Amino acid sequence: MAIAGRTSPHPHDDAPDTAEAFDRLAGLPDGPERKELRDELVQAWLPMAERIAVRFRGRGEALEDLYQVAALGLVKAVDHYDPARGRAFEAYAVPTVTGEIKRHFRDHMWTLHVPRRVQELRNRVRVATRELAPATPGREPTADEIAAHTGLTEAEVRAGLEALECFTALSLDAETTGVDGHPLGDLLGGPDPGYDLVVDRAAVRPCLLALPERERTILYLRFFRGMTQSRIAHQLGISQMHVSRLLSGCCDRLREEVLAEAS
Repeated sequence: MAIAGRTSPHPHDDAPDTAEAFDRLAGLPDGPERKELRDELVQAWLPMAERIAVRFRGRGEALEDLYQVAALGLVKAVDHYDPARGRAFEAYAVPTVTGEIKRHFRDHMWTLHVPRRVQELRNRVRVATRELAPATPGREPTADEIAAHTGLTEAEVRAGLEALECFTALSLDAETTGVDGHPLGDLLGGPDPGYDLVVDRAAVRPCLLALPERERTILYLRFFRGMTQSRIAHQLGISQMHVSRLLSGCCDRLREEVLAEAS
């Protein structure tokens, strides 16, 4: 069935008159005839969906991909539109298609996960920056100026400005300024083994205090002063073999007590 064109003024010059077609679609059962009419309606309104997609170009997504997302939103609008509610299809389809595109950006285009509230702040800050551009030639508007223009707090503006940098991420191989061309990855820290040492010492301290004084002395001389077993034996007036047995026994005891406390 051919869908007639509209002759009366309309926001979209080529918007078709599909009221009768939607009434007919609502009364058709699932089958080839319904599918054919549904596809005709989608095709008829596709120019509108593509015009909506064009509004979002230049934001990091290819226009062809935006067309696909807009078409998906249009299909959803056609499938869920109920002409019996008395609302024109365009009034229903425009927010449906727009919402689908915005959802695509929110779910697929952010390199870092940003809460939806912060994404909305980002959008308001971005729009305000563009609107304030004529009044601030040659420079970016300040956070105070954006806050006054939008009614947001300065903290909200700063959150929106930070979110503007979260849409893409730098490669770890990217060169950074001021560090003689070293890549960003060279500036990232790693795990500090010193923290594990502090935790281990705190865990073993009560067990050490419970040892006899001679055993504590041997452990201190061996592991904190770096003395050999022979030197420890000479200093304490005992055999090197005795020192070895005491060290082995102390370490086994401490290990068992620490593991028992951790379990």
